[in-house]
Amino acid sequence: MSQLVTPGSAGERRLTAAEFQILAEVPAAVEWFANIDNPRTRRAYQGDLEDFCSFVGLTAAEEFRAVTRAHVLAWRAQMEQRGLAGATIRRKLAALASLFDHLLESNTIASGNPVHGVKRPRIESNEGKTPALGDHQAKALLDAPEADTLKGLRDRAILAVLLYHGLRREEAAQLGVNDIQERRGIRHLRIHGKGGKLRYLPLHPIAAERIHAYLERSGHHLVNGQAPLFVPLRGRSTGAGVTANGIYTLVGHYAKRADIEVAGLGVHGLRATAATNALEHEADIAKVQAWLGHANISTTRIYDRRQSRPEDSPTYKVKY
Repeated sequence: MSQLVTPGSAGERRLTAAEFQILAEVPAAVEWFANIDNPRTRRAYQGDLEDFCSFVGLTAAEEFRAVTRAHVLAWRAQMEQRGLAGATIRRKLAALASLFDHLLESNTIASGNPVHGVKRPRIESNEGKTPALGDHQAKALLDAPEADTLKGLRDRAILAVLLYHGLRREEAAQLGVNDIQERRGIRHLRIHGKGGKLRYLPLHPIAAERIHAYLERSGHHLVNGQAPLFVPLRGRSTGAGVTANGIYTLVGHYAKRADIEVAGLGVHGLRATAATNALEHEADIAKVQAWLGHANISTTRIYDRRQSRPEDSPTYKVKY
């Protein structure tokens, strides 16, 4: 077996696509990749493993058996030196740990998981990281697009879907006309969430009204009942819907138009706004978890800012 390089000596090296194919020589690794349903997660994890293989200097498939906790600790230290965010380092370590767990289960390696026991950066509160808009800012954003053009009607509907339902941008982009469904006499949105999981959310009356106005003007749903809900308005029609990146750009455009100056505001900020607003209006946190499609309630608690509301501070209870 060839010798692994000393951790840290290949910090700037990057594997070529051909070199990374050593993973393809490990059948269990192929199975592991195949079991990752979300294409974005798969791409992220592949990049994470390329980063680790490059750092350690893996040159053959069997060298996975020689990886030790020291290699992982050195990689973590190098990532910290590179200034990577704590969340990014956690994801990279999680990707590597997941792969080694699978290799162990498949008896591809005999020793324990070298990532286990390696301390990961603490989970930082998203307070200030993922900003939530105030009610007046949310209303200004909802009203920023024109109400008398097809583009304005479409964008008003998109913003309403985001702010009233807390969707991820990919979820909003994947909505089809046939994802508006009636359940128990109430219209719902069928959401295609992470990992192929479906969830059904009651359609908010304001979002329903805006979607109706948009479709009445567009009419594309009459031509094809399987069409995307939100379609591009420029260029030759390909049958594809508005992209997730297009929705991200749209949010930034209208935030600027509405004079909303919030650092780091994106679609996730609107998701945080919806979650925070629901919790502040006494929504049950377990129901908000299901509503957002979170696998773990600890993720939902990030948006529960009721304990930090200034108006509830003991400051205002002090009387002399």
